Amino acid sequence: MFEQVVFAGGGHRCWWQAGFWEVVAPAIELRPRVIAGVSAGAATACLLFANDSRTALAYYREALKDNPRNVYPANLFRRGRRVFPHNEIYRNALRTLLGGERFAHLMRNAPEIRVQYARIPRWLGPRSAVALGIVGYNIEKYVRRSLHPRFGRAVGFRSEIARVQDCRSDEELVSLIIASSCTPPFTPIEYRDGRPTMDGGLVDNVPVDAVDADGGATLVLTTRRYPKHAPVFMRAGRVYVQPSRKVAASSWDYTAPDAYEETWKQGREDGEAFLRGFPSLRTDLGRGAERVAGFA
Repeated sequence: MFEQVVFAGGGHRCWWQAGFWEVVAPAIELRPRVIAGVSAGAATACLLFANDSRTALAYYREALKDNPRNVYPANLFRRGRRVFPHNEIYRNALRTLLGGERFAHLMRNAPEIRVQYARIPRWLGPRSAVALGIVGYNIEKYVRRSLHPRFGRAVGFRSEIARVQDCRSDEELVSLIIASSCTPPFTPIEYRDGRPTMDGGLVDNVPVDAVDADGGATLVLTTRRYPKHAPVFMRAGRVYVQPSRKVAASSWDYTAPDAYEETWKQGREDGEAFLRGFPSLRTDLGRGAERVAGFA
């Protein structure tokens, strides 16, 4: 039914997408031609074809057992130690869960996966771009609550797209996902082709522009609640699904594996509700409705 799927970013909120997909995809034989993702949404899309979410949840539970905090201020005065542990934890997770034979499995079995990342405005240096991007992101998130923000593009951030299938090694894949997820100070700026990149969500955290405008029915999986919209709604001919309530996990919280699992379980529950309304959704799509069946 759906030719294209979009995975929004959201850090650990993306566990909701994993749970939802694992319930819905086999039930409706979801085999998209193209997947687009940004930041952790791109990592999640890769994980679903390279590994499985239960393995990933168990990995994080083990990896985080000795990480009680998200910030270590004393490390400012320790050479070679980082204040924020996120970069090392995230990179190691990607290497473990997507590397080696898992990378080969991904390349054999996944549809085309497009990853969006951001280029900084040419009139700014990396540090200034970080500050401007963070300010703009929070305005869109907490004030405007925009589904598709405009601030980043307005000040000069531009998106670029790279295909997972063009990565020649698992290290190239890790670098691409980090480029798409790059959010200082949690992760340092990643460079591609000698130029700095930042989180693609600074352009649009729901990267619908990364799929084809005339590429067929499109399913969009967000990770954040947008109160003005129903749990399942249509916009510009696309079907959007959002969590039925705010998820337990926070995007950059690397101390809470219980919250990841709760978020994953919510995704499964919302997936089951989506399936209950799926016959009505087919009808709504057929008549071009702008509001479709929500979660039961």
